[in-house]
Amino acid sequence: MAITLTALIFFIFAAVLGVGGIWLIILGGSWYYLIAGILFLATSIQLFRKRSSALIIYAVLVIGTLAWAIWEIGFDWWQLAPRGGVIMLFALWLLTPWIRRELNEEEGRSPSDFLPALPLGIAAIVGLGVAGYAMTGDPLEIVGELSKEVIVATPDLGGNVPDNEWHQYGRTPYGQRYSPLKQITTENVGNLQLAWQYQTGDVKLPQDVGETTYQVTPLKVHDTLYLCTPHNWAIAIDAATGKEKWKFDPNVGLNPDRQHQTCRGVSYYADPNVTAGQPCAERVYLPTSDARLIALDAANGQICPSFGDKGTVHLEKGMPYNPAGYYYSTSPPVIAAGKIIVGGAVNDNYSVHEQSGVIRAFDINTGALIWNWDSGNPDITAPLPEGQTYTHNSPNSWSVSSVDEKLGLLFVPLGNQTPDQLGAGRSENVEKFSSSIVALDLNSGQLRWVRQTVHHDLWDMDIPAQPVLVDINTATGSVPALVGPTKQGDIYVLNRRTGEPIIPVNEVPAPTGAIEGDSTSPTQPVSDLTFMPQRLTGKDMWGVSMFDQLACRVEFLRLRYDGRYTPPSLQGSLIYPGNFGVFNWGSVAVDPARQVMFGMPTYLAFTSRLVPRAEVPPPGAGTKGSEQGLNRNEGAPYAVYMGPFVSPLGLPCQAPPWGYVAGADLRTGKIAYKRRNGTVRDSSPLPLPFKVGVPGIGGPMITAGGVAFLGAAVDDYLRAYDLTSGKQLWETRLPAGGQSTPMTYALADGKQYVVIVAGGHGSVGTKPGDYVMAYALPK
Repeated sequence: MAITLTALIFFIFAAVLGVGGIWLIILGGSWYYLIAGILFLATSIQLFRKRSSALIIYAVLVIGTLAWAIWEIGFDWWQLAPRGGVIMLFALWLLTPWIRRELNEEEGRSPSDFLPALPLGIAAIVGLGVAGYAMTGDPLEIVGELSKEVIVATPDLGGNVPDNEWHQYGRTPYGQRYSPLKQITTENVGNLQLAWQYQTGDVKLPQDVGETTYQVTPLKVHDTLYLCTPHNWAIAIDAATGKEKWKFDPNVGLNPDRQHQTCRGVSYYADPNVTAGQPCAERVYLPTSDARLIALDAANGQICPSFGDKGTVHLEKGMPYNPAGYYYSTSPPVIAAGKIIVGGAVNDNYSVHEQSGVIRAFDINTGALIWNWDSGNPDITAPLPEGQTYTHNSPNSWSVSSVDEKLGLLFVPLGNQTPDQLGAGRSENVEKFSSSIVALDLNSGQLRWVRQTVHHDLWDMDIPAQPVLVDINTATGSVPALVGPTKQGDIYVLNRRTGEPIIPVNEVPAPTGAIEGDSTSPTQPVSDLTFMPQRLTGKDMWGVSMFDQLACRVEFLRLRYDGRYTPPSLQGSLIYPGNFGVFNWGSVAVDPARQVMFGMPTYLAFTSRLVPRAEVPPPGAGTKGSEQGLNRNEGAPYAVYMGPFVSPLGLPCQAPPWGYVAGADLRTGKIAYKRRNGTVRDSSPLPLPFKVGVPGIGGPMITAGGVAFLGAAVDDYLRAYDLTSGKQLWETRLPAGGQSTPMTYALADGKQYVVIVAGGHGSVGTKPGDYVMAYALPK
C-alpha cells in the first residue's frame, strides 16, 4: 500500500515537472525540471512494478539534483533547500523499512536486505552532508568591520539640541538619527529591560484604508515625549513614566480616498519672544490627513489661535482640484529661521488630475505664507496671489526635508509626476525635478541646486528618505556633505553647498524600449557607494519547494526583464529593485564623529504591467488605485497592474535574503558589512525563528555608545547591533509590528531610554497595535 501511494505521488510530481519543465525550456530556461520529471516518472513506474531498481533511479535523481544545485548556486543553504528538500524527504521515505520490505519480498530477498537500497543510502548521506555544510556558512553575507576611529571629536550635529533630547524627526535639523548619549554601550546593551509601556488608544478600524500604519518617531523635549497616531491624534506623555499628559484629536474622520492613514511625527518650536510658561510659548505642530496644519500649546494640547485661521493653516488653499483624500502631509514639517515648511503627499496613480507638489514656507507664529516653491513654476517663489492655483501634478515631497541654517539651505527629497509609469508628455520642469534632491534658499525659496537620481523615471523611484547632513573629512579638508539614500540602492554623498558628488556618480547605459509614444533615458546615474542588487537570473528564483520555484522560473521568463530600469510594458515587466525600495522613508543613520552610516537595505522585485484604457475594468472595490493591484491612472491612456513578484504561495519569487543591515564608510564609499536581518517568525504558518533576512520598512538610530537600534523588519522585534560589525547584540519581542524609527533620550539623572512605537504597517501586513515601548538598563 505504501509503495502504491508513493508511486502515485511520484507520478503526479512527474506530470507537474514534465509540463512545467517543457514550458520552461520553450521559454529558454533550465532543462533540469524536465529531466527530474522523467526520473520521477521512471521511479514511479518501477515502484508500481515493485522493482528495487526504483531506488537506483531515484539515487541518480538525488545525486544529479545535488550536482546541478551546487553548480547553479554553490553552498547557499536557503537556495539549496527548495531545490533538494522534497527530493531528500522522499529519499529518506524510500529508505524506510516498510518500503524496502515490500520491494525485497516482491523480488524474493530477505526483508531486511539493504543492498538494493545502498546507492540511494549513499546519495542521501551525501545530500545530508552537503546540507549540513551549507548551514555552517553564508556566502551572501559581507563580513567586515567599520573603523572605530573618531575622525571629528566634536562634530556638528545640527541645531542646538541638548544631548539628552530629541527635538526633530531625525533628532536635529540634520536628520542624522544620531544621539551623543553613551550610557548604553555594546557591552551592556544586552541588559536592556522594559522601563514603561503606553497605549495610545488609536487602533486600526475595520473601515480604515489598508495602509493605516504607525510610522511615528516621538520627540523628547524637557520631560515630555510628543507623538502622533495614524488618525492624527497628538499626544504628550511623561518621559520618565509613560503616563499621558494630554491628547488632542483633530477629528480627521475616515476617507476611503486616502491612500495612507499615517503620521510620521509632529514638529516642536519654542518661541523666543514669549515668556516661558505663557500660553503657546512652546508649540507642537500637527499635520493631518485632511490637509490641515494645526498649532498646539505644548503644555496642554490646546489650539494656539494666533496661528493661521484660529490655529490652523489650510493646506488645500491654492490647490487646483478638491484635495479631500487626495492631498495631505504624512511627514513632520521643518521648522527653521522663523518658518514652518511643509510639503505633501498625493495619491499615487489615481488620476492625472493630481494636486500640486508645492513646498510652502509659513510664518511660524502667524501662519502667513512667506514663499512657495512649485517645481512646475520653479522661478516664481513669491506667495501665490489670491484666486490663483499652483501647477497641478508637479513632483511632490511626501518625505522629510533637512535644513542647514548656517548655509541658509533647505534640502528637499522630491517624488514623481503621476502616473509614475507613464512618461509621455512630461514638461521640461518635470523632467528636471522628478526623483531628485533640491536645495532651496531658506529665506526666499529660490532654487540653489538640483541633483536628479533617476532620469525620466518610469518606476516610482522617488526620493523617499530624509537627506542626512554631515561634515565629511576629505583629502582637501572638511566638506559640508549630504547623504541621500534612494529606492534603487544608491547612496549619494554630495557637497551640500553645490550638489556636486563627493563620492563619484557615473552615468551608465540603461535599458531602452519604452511603449509607443514614450521614451527612456539612454543612461542612468549610479553612485560609487551603492547597495543596488545584482541582476536577477533564472537561478535566483526561489520557493519553499522545487514546484513553486519552477512556477517562479516560468513567470520570470514570461516577464520582460533587461536589468535595473526595465521599462514598463504591456506584457509585464520585472522591476528590481521594486518601488518598495532598497531604502525607503526610514533613511539611514550617520555617525558624524566616525563618519560612517548604518542602514537596512531591502530587496524585493515588483512587476509592472500596462493596461490600455479600453481594457481597464470599471471602477469598483479594489480597482480605484493603490500601490498594489490595479492603479487606474484616470485620464491617462494606460492603467497599470503593480505588485510584488511572488510565487503561487505568496512568497517572494527571488531568493532570500530580502533584508540586511549594512554599514559603510562615508569617506571611502566602501561597504564594510552586510548581514541578514530578521526572521520569518511572523510571516510563516509556523512561528519558526529562521534568520532568512526579511524585508522591512522603517529606519535605524545610532548612539555614541556604538550601538545601532532598528525595528522595521516584518517580524515583531526591536534589535540592537554593534555599529562596527553589524552583529546583533540584543533583541526584544514587540507586541505589534515595529515599522517606525526608534529614538533615544536621557532624564536629568542621566538614565538613558530607547523608545519605539509599535503599531504595525498595513501594506506589509504586520500585527497592528498602539504601543509606545521604552527600554532602559536596570538600576
